[in-house]
Amino acid sequence: MRICVYGASSEEIDPKYIAATEVLGEEMGRRAHSLVFGGGASGLMGAAARGMTAAGGKILGIAPSFFDVDGVLYDKCTDFIYTETMRERKFLLEENSDAFIISPGGIGTYEEFFEVLTLKQLGRHNKPIAIFNVGGYYDDLRTLLDKAVEGKFMKACCHELMAFFDEPKPMLDYLETCDTTRMTPEQMKYL
Repeated sequence: MRICVYGASSEEIDPKYIAATEVLGEEMGRRAHSLVFGGGASGLMGAAARGMTAAGGKILGIAPSFFDVDGVLYDKCTDFIYTETMRERKFLLEENSDAFIISPGGIGTYEEFFEVLTLKQLGRHNKPIAIFNVGGYYDDLRTLLDKAVEGKFMKACCHELMAFFDEPKPMLDYLETCDTTRMTPEQMKYL
């Protein structure tokens, strides 16, 4: 399975996030999955890639060519695709992936998550989405989504479009066995 891992590029974050994401990358490699990611060498992007490298896994990096400066991109990718724009990068990350993991991150990671979630809600893909909730990082996101349901901004069944996990092994079990029965956009949206 080709798994896209979204996540922070910052090196200033708590080391617990980096350690957990390296373990995730190693477990993905042990299970013979391949990593699709934004190509970065630092933060959680780099952590996932280092874990995959340690396990001998295949890695596809995708990044705009303007990121190709010393030390920004991970140099041990099996394959690398350079794009002209961030928009093209996101499209290729989505197209080259069979599943998505949202590890802790900032604005860019939030945007990537909400895009793949929205596309799934609209029936444009039916790929599993897992949220790697290291140390409760995404607890507030879960609360926000619950509030959206309570206020009738989204239907409760939209929670079925994703799942939250604290550990890599059950998260990967979920991605490997996820029921891909599609709900229609009509079932998920207030029309």
